[in-house]
Amino acid sequence: MDEVLITEVVLRDGLQDEARIVPTPDKLRLARGLVDAGFRALEVGSFVSKRRVPQMADTDEVLRTLDPATSPATLHTLVFTERGAQQAVAAGARSVRLVVSASDGHSTANAGVPTEGALTRLESCAEILTAAGVAIEATIATAFVCPFDGDTDPARTAATAERLAKLGAGVLHLADTIGAANPSLLRRGIEAVRDAVPDLPLGLHLHDTYGFAAANAWEGLRLGIRRFDSSLGGIGGCPFAPGASGNIATDDLVHLLHREGIATGIDVAKLASLRDDVRLAVGHELGSALSSVPAVPAALV
Repeated sequence: MDEVLITEVVLRDGLQDEARIVPTPDKLRLARGLVDAGFRALEVGSFVSKRRVPQMADTDEVLRTLDPATSPATLHTLVFTERGAQQAVAAGARSVRLVVSASDGHSTANAGVPTEGALTRLESCAEILTAAGVAIEATIATAFVCPFDGDTDPARTAATAERLAKLGAGVLHLADTIGAANPSLLRRGIEAVRDAVPDLPLGLHLHDTYGFAAANAWEGLRLGIRRFDSSLGGIGGCPFAPGASGNIATDDLVHLLHREGIATGIDVAKLASLRDDVRLAVGHELGSALSSVPAVPAALV
């Protein structure tokens, strides 16, 4: 049976664009519940400006309390700057995701500098992390479409991937930041990156703004992708990407994969219970299909 690694990003991408700031104890309870449900990787926060993204202000406390050294799941945090890398190391991070946008428009809105400047900035981040023995993964935002610049040239995404590989990234995630990519666009981007960095494992970070996420996930599977980011209940978005709405929903993605005989190691009953916890934490209804309809009955399989 095929198997997929799902990284649950509800604690980072899911909460970073929410109006309500979820208390730290609630985040910790949710993180522990996700590990108990079988997740082997979680994004638990990002070391960014507390003023610009107040929802992530407690990332240091969350990471220290969950303790990457003893956690049964890999705990990822996002880093954009040298200061963020230093904070991650001080908090005991074992795995960090460096983030850069393939498009200048989004990079300027998100990181304050165009892509080249952001990549240069990440060089010092990588040095700090490597010296501390922290594993590096990388995410390319707007890998397929940018809200400011339009469709991203696959060659530009591939060149960004090459730079990140040289910085020591062991895994590369391609993000459809505003959920506007369709399967053929996704395929062109993946193929270009594969040609540029053939030995680097790839993952997908999908949003569902236009309802393309499930189709894109399926295209990714067809192309051999076995790593996906998703957010329980489908919540999330980027504060600096106009039009970005929720992530592909973990509960819906797991349901699809299990129906197709693809293993995830995730307990769907525990996942359903945790979805209710997310709904209460954010104070509104969720966007996943399974938050409003039951799973397809086993009798119909």
